Amino acid sequence: MALTEEEKQERERKEIEEVQMGRVRLPRGIELLGIIEQRLGASRMSVKCFDGKTRVCRVPGRLKRRLWLREGDVVIVEPWEHQNAEKGDVTYKYSKAAVDWLKRRGYIKIVDEF
Repeated sequence: MALTEEEKQERERKEIEEVQMGRVRLPRGIELLGIIEQRLGASRMSVKCFDGKTRVCRVPGRLKRRLWLREGDVVIVEPWEHQNAEKGDVTYKYSKAAVDWLKRRGYIKIVDEF
């Protein structure tokens, strides 16, 4: 089965995109993937985590100017130890290319539910 010219170009583009993107950071230890639902102000936001819980998360001071977040962004959340079910810190934001990579690899299964 021969590929059309457009299919070849699309495959090449995806391969180049993966090479340029490098390594994608994955959650480690107690970190979770989540999607920002709502911004609450004062560097806080409501994040729907992939364990099914909604947490109020903040951006730590060391990342405030470096990490600009919007609703719908996929992020890594580190839950607080003493209030595990309610609060956490946003430690990383994924680019669009990295989100596509996570979907293809099965780390993000169905985003529509969130």
